[in-house]
Amino acid sequence: MPHPHLWPRLTVPVIALLLGTLVAAPTRADDGPSRAEATDYSLTLHPDRTGPAISESMYGVFYEDINHAADGGLYAELVQNRSFEYDRADNAAYSPMTAWSETSAAGGTGTATTVDDSGRLGERNRRYLRLDLDGAGGRGAGFGVANSGYNQGLTLRKGERYDFSVWARTDRPEGTSLTVGAATADGAALASPLRVTARGDRWTKYTGTLTARTSAADGRLTVTAGGSGTVRLDMISLFPRATYKGRANGLRKDLAEKTAALDPGFLRFPGGCLVNTGSHEAYEAPGWERKRSYQWKETIGPVEQRPVNANFWGYNQTYGLGYYEYFQFAEDIGAMALPVVPALVTGCGQNKATDDPELLERHIQDTLDLIEFANGPARSTWGAKRAAMGHPAPFGLTHLEVGNEENLPDEFFARFTEFREAIEARYPDITVISNSGPDDSGATFDRAWQLNRDADVAMVDEHYYNNPQWFLENNARYDAYDRRGPKVFLGEYASLDNRFSNALAEAAYMTGLERNADVVELASYAPLLADTNDSQWRPDMIWFDNEKSWGSANYEVQKLFMNNVGDRVVPSTASSTPATTEPITGAVGLSTWATSAAYDDVEVTAEDGTPLLGDDFSGGDAQWTKAAGRGSWAVQDGAYVQSDESAEDTLVTAGDTGWQNYDMKVRATKKSGKEGFLVAFGVKDTGNTYWWNLGGWGNTRSAVEKAVDGAKQTMTEDTTTIETGRAYDIRVQVRGRQVTLYLDGEQWGTFTDDKPAEPFRQVVTRDDATGELVVKVVNAQASDARTRIDLGAEPASRTARVTTLQAAPDAVNTADDRQVAPRKSTLRVDGRVLSHTFPAHSVTFLRIRE
Repeated sequence: MPHPHLWPRLTVPVIALLLGTLVAAPTRADDGPSRAEATDYSLTLHPDRTGPAISESMYGVFYEDINHAADGGLYAELVQNRSFEYDRADNAAYSPMTAWSETSAAGGTGTATTVDDSGRLGERNRRYLRLDLDGAGGRGAGFGVANSGYNQGLTLRKGERYDFSVWARTDRPEGTSLTVGAATADGAALASPLRVTARGDRWTKYTGTLTARTSAADGRLTVTAGGSGTVRLDMISLFPRATYKGRANGLRKDLAEKTAALDPGFLRFPGGCLVNTGSHEAYEAPGWERKRSYQWKETIGPVEQRPVNANFWGYNQTYGLGYYEYFQFAEDIGAMALPVVPALVTGCGQNKATDDPELLERHIQDTLDLIEFANGPARSTWGAKRAAMGHPAPFGLTHLEVGNEENLPDEFFARFTEFREAIEARYPDITVISNSGPDDSGATFDRAWQLNRDADVAMVDEHYYNNPQWFLENNARYDAYDRRGPKVFLGEYASLDNRFSNALAEAAYMTGLERNADVVELASYAPLLADTNDSQWRPDMIWFDNEKSWGSANYEVQKLFMNNVGDRVVPSTASSTPATTEPITGAVGLSTWATSAAYDDVEVTAEDGTPLLGDDFSGGDAQWTKAAGRGSWAVQDGAYVQSDESAEDTLVTAGDTGWQNYDMKVRATKKSGKEGFLVAFGVKDTGNTYWWNLGGWGNTRSAVEKAVDGAKQTMTEDTTTIETGRAYDIRVQVRGRQVTLYLDGEQWGTFTDDKPAEPFRQVVTRDDATGELVVKVVNAQASDARTRIDLGAEPASRTARVTTLQAAPDAVNTADDRQVAPRKSTLRVDGRVLSHTFPAHSVTFLRIRE
């Protein structure tokens, strides 16, 4: 995931191609009877020519424990905080009793406390629950605790079985009776109670099964103890018997099935930002660092022996879902396992390199041990541990990634090289994957790619999250990449919302990925899962709550492509959409981000020198509108000052949204805070603008960003930083689609925003198994596309199979309303040439027998 500075939360779709770029005509964005007149296209296939082969693993899934994707999500455990290890270090609202409350039956009383002492279950599972029982109450009296599960409660379904387990010890010689039950939040019983007797003052695991008598989504698990004395409990667990593939310690069935339905070629895991953030030290009791990078050895073996960690995304991570379970899941869904290990250079905003040769050597050895765990024989040291967990046969690991989105390319690559050399020396058949940082371009990206190319790295992971217009404009991104390598792994990408308009833009882009399958060998949309009750990132492919799960519009597009990849690209050509050129148009603005800054002497003049705006703030700020409604703006000492250094995105605007071909000048001074200042131009509104972000990203670099409906893309950048207390003279020159920027009288940069956002895209592949051509067409505009298709040869069948995704641009899928879903049909094929109209706002796949 990229730096949090770039993470918008979007609510408005990108339908029209805004900000006056090259706009495909017609531009109506509505669907239905009033849609624009159809546009004519041609599509010609060249089946006699040879296109690039497509990797059988080209499309996969990226799993990261973000959005509560593991505990309370894919990991099927129903009990939250089962081992009483929650802590304020994970989340300020947490305590060891989070999700637990005291409960009693028939007047039973006692006290419940969490304890961390020498009586613990193990060094890695340090806290436990101590129940001191008073022995009060009548027959059947008991005292204990209830667990509220995740979100509104435990979801139980009538007739289904749930496996209970607990580790317990008691000081009563005759033992302590434990009663286990399930009830709704208001106390209605959901299952017949289960009774077990804990015996002895040594930790012992006790198990049993509850069968739900009725269904509920607000269940509570209760565990009460009868009699007197002290009983200690830990690892209180309730698992549905119906996990994916029926596996113990397994996965939530519906989420795993939706992932499997994609037919992914690979599974990238476990992240993401949680791989390369925090301390790189291992778990060492008792004073261990709770915020550690994800280290695989901590996540295998019996679950009660696995430590917890503070997840980067702000919650607790149990490691119940660990490396063994990831490998097993990849195998179960027929995907290639692709693990990511820390490179000892943190990313995701932390941006620190760890200089500790011994620690680096330990992590390199851990990575070698990981390969042995995955591939070694059952008699090897780490292969034996895999076998002991239930998988004697090797998993067959072939690819492994070192690092994730590091913003320090030289520091990262020095460490990556040591990993790579050690892996290739011991395991030369393993493909070691590098990366290019968190963005699609810029200084870090360019330096990282230079290092990777110079070292002849096999594969480089690219990540980017951009607005839909970027995806429509950059279909040809990989056309110019060096065919000799390195290969590209597009490990994370998305167009920053879950509306169908976003999915259409991604689909259009994917035609370019397939066309360049000789460069792009692997690609995965990100992230995979999100709990609708508690998510940190949007968009996501699959959404869920405690009861249901549903694929987003993006999921439907990914599934369509992933289920119809083909084996080789068939060269094809298509006509394009007529376009009109409009100049960059909009007002001007000033803003800050976590910084206090002062602005003065604002001038805007037309191309011929005619004054449009002048403000030295001697008469107040009447010309300015506080568009963002954030920050503390006031005229102070003859300047316009934003004084709240904690406020972000504090845009104020002035002028006319119809302005074009103008010059803007302003003097800016940083007063205090983390960053520099922002000067906006081409402002339509707060979500549709350009701004020159000087001293952004923690004052590490500067860039011009373009926002369309709140989603940004970088137009140009460099490493400029901003000094506190120094006045800078800024000038922005806008001419048509070209922008030139000056800092203190020197040209800082220039760019021309003139890429056409082509809405009609296509690619054709050949499916060897079925003998079919797969014609894939995306029409991401408001008009139908009447298309003459020349197949290049007579087809073998007169009928083509058709799958269509069509919906309004605003359409989203929800738990109860699947607006975006595939529609199956057939098409009559009369010969080599046929005509077909691809509907507005649609993705269509034609499967035609050769």
